[in-house]
Amino acid sequence: MGVLETTKQRVMRAPKPVQVPKDALPLGKILPGDCVEAMRQLPDASVDLVFADPPYNLQLGGDLNRPDGSHVDAVTDHWDQFSSFKAYDDFTKAWLTEAKRVLKPDGALWVIGSYHNIYRVGAILQDLGFWLLNDIVWRKTNPMPNFRGTRFTNAHETLLWASQGEKAKYHFNYRAMKTLNDELQMRSDWVIPICNGGERLKENGHKAHPTQKPEALLYRVLLATTEKGDVVLDPFFGTGTTGAVAKRLGRHWIGCEREDFYRGVAMKRIEKELPLDESALTTMQAGRAAPKVAFGALVEAGLLKPGTEVFDKQRRWVATVRADGSLAYGKQSGSIHGLGKDLQGAPSCNGWTFWHYEVDGEVRALDAARQFYLLATED
Repeated sequence: MGVLETTKQRVMRAPKPVQVPKDALPLGKILPGDCVEAMRQLPDASVDLVFADPPYNLQLGGDLNRPDGSHVDAVTDHWDQFSSFKAYDDFTKAWLTEAKRVLKPDGALWVIGSYHNIYRVGAILQDLGFWLLNDIVWRKTNPMPNFRGTRFTNAHETLLWASQGEKAKYHFNYRAMKTLNDELQMRSDWVIPICNGGERLKENGHKAHPTQKPEALLYRVLLATTEKGDVVLDPFFGTGTTGAVAKRLGRHWIGCEREDFYRGVAMKRIEKELPLDESALTTMQAGRAAPKVAFGALVEAGLLKPGTEVFDKQRRWVATVRADGSLAYGKQSGSIHGLGKDLQGAPSCNGWTFWHYEVDGEVRALDAARQFYLLATED
C-alpha cells in the first residue's frame, strides 16, 4: 500500500489503462514555449492531475494608482492580453483540449480564475466533455482593496475541479481533507491568505510574478486529489508554486512556461524545496472537533511542518505532525484533540493547549502558533 493510499479513495476506481512509463515523461522539467505546443510533446493518458492558472484576460486599461498617488503593481503583462474574447476562447479551447488528451481516464483538472475569465473557461471545459465536481471559492483574508471605490472589493477567486466525464473515476482524499479541517467536512469555501511576506518571491526588490499563488492553496489541492508518486502537470507554471508543493508532497511534476525569467525563478525555488519523509506523508482516517482555526491550516501555511514533533507539557507522549494535520504516536493517530484524548483516556481534550512544540529552545503551546496564524492573516 503506497503512502497516502491509506484513504484509498480512487472513487469507484476503474481498472488502470496501460501505463506510460515515467521515464518517458519530462518529470521535474519546465517545458519552454507555448503551453499548447509543449503539451503536445506529452503522451496520451500520462498525467494524473492538471492544475492550471491561465491568463485571466483582465482587460485592464491604463495605470492603477492608490489614493496617495503610488502605483499599484497590477497585471499588465503581455501574456495576459488578448485581442478579443474570441481570441481568448480559442486559446482556452486549445489548451483544455490538450489537457484532456494527456490526462489519464481517472485524472482530474483544476482551473483557477477570476470573474473576468472563469465563466468562459467553465463553459468551454464542459463543452469538451469535462464534468464539474466542485467550484471552490478561495476567499482571501487579505485582498487588495478597490482603490477607486467604484466596485466591491474583489476578495475571492474561483477554482473549478473537474473529472474526465460524467461517469469518470477520480481521486479524492476525503479523510485527509476532513482531518486537515479539524475533523469537519472540508467545505467548498476556502479561507486562505494571498501570497505575501517571506513566501512572496522577489527579484531586485520587486515581485517576481504579479499573481503568485499561496503554497497553502496548492497544498490543499494536491493533498486532496493526488497521491504520492502521481504526475502533476501545470501548463502555466509561472514561478513554480505547483512544482514546489508537489516536490514537498512526493508528487512528480511537469511545467510549461514560455517566459525565460519565470522559468529561472521557478527552478531556483524548487531546487531549495525538501520533500517530506514517508512517515510525515502518511494520512489518517479520522474522528471529530473544531476551534476557530483548523490545525491543518497551520500545516498548510508552513507554521508547523509535517514531521515536527509535538508533546504534552510533561513530555509523556511525543507525536509527529503529518501532512494532513493529523498526529501520529506509534501505531495510534488522530487529530490534535482526538489523539490527546485517547492517550490520556479522557472524555475530551483541547489539543491547542495540551500539545506543545519547541522553537529555538522555547516550549510553546500549539495555541501560540494558532494566534500567530490569526495575526498573520489579519494583515
